Amino acid sequence: MPELPEVQTVVSDLNKKIKGKIIIDFWSDWEKTIKELTVEKFTKLITGQKILKIYRLGKNIFLDLSNGKTLYIHLKMTGHLLVKKREKNNTTQGEYFQEKVNQYIHHIFYLKDKLNKKKNQKENKEYDLTLEFSDLRKFAKIVLIDTQSISALPVIKKLGIDAVSEEFTFKKFQEILQKKNSKGQLSLKTKKIGIILMEQELIAGIGNIYRSEILFEAGIHPERLVKDLKEIEIKRIYQATKKILKKAIKMRGTSDSDYRDTEGAPGNFQKVLKVYKKEGEKCPRCWKKNQKSKATIQREKLAQRSIFFCLKCQK
Repeated sequence: MPELPEVQTVVSDLNKKIKGKIIIDFWSDWEKTIKELTVEKFTKLITGQKILKIYRLGKNIFLDLSNGKTLYIHLKMTGHLLVKKREKNNTTQGEYFQEKVNQYIHHIFYLKDKLNKKKNQKENKEYDLTLEFSDLRKFAKIVLIDTQSISALPVIKKLGIDAVSEEFTFKKFQEILQKKNSKGQLSLKTKKIGIILMEQELIAGIGNIYRSEILFEAGIHPERLVKDLKEIEIKRIYQATKKILKKAIKMRGTSDSDYRDTEGAPGNFQKVLKVYKKEGEKCPRCWKKNQKSKATIQREKLAQRSIFFCLKCQK
């Protein structure tokens, strides 16, 4: 599932490419993705609307429309959005669009730069570009909601602080780890830090890939209990979180499986992964210190997900 860097890459691309465009039509061959509305009703409500802005909350994508409605999109496991320009022969060109991973198109938004009132309806139906939704497993969802109701969505109400926001300071991270329950006890003290980083209700955006990379960067074992972490270790985790996510966004995300950007291209962060899916390989940090080191990357299950780490240098 795309994590924060991947979703942020998509949102940044969409703001550059389709912000201000007008939706003139919609096509779908998998109605189950469109929640609460038929494809016909959904198409009618979005047709003729301008896309005002695109933004992200956690791993959720929102496109505000000019009629007070918002397209809420979650990519789920294999979904990704492709922006294609229309060429004169009604084809779309792109280096990556023909790759198999980009061929599972189940939804298409037809977009136009602007409508000309002097042109007839047929001419205004001639699109300039498309926003196409490729989704191999068809788990993604598209919901049309009232813009004013976004903050009331259960999934948004539950979200914790965004991992790359300015509000996510070291002090805030300390406060999260020191949360107390109704009895005045530290509610997270017996939880493992590798689990805490994945809890979207506490910190939004970190998933399985970046959890492993963050804790390796910080030199912290994922099964360490929160109550046993020293302040200096907590600071290392915080700094590693900011560093890894910032670098991953700069490198346009990780294409571990199906993730692709709006050009259909893979991200680049998988080229610099140090531990994720490196089970059995030499630990890059231990090996750098001592090329005779036999330390290797381990894999274990934590909160039903695989986590990768080095037993020797992550304490």
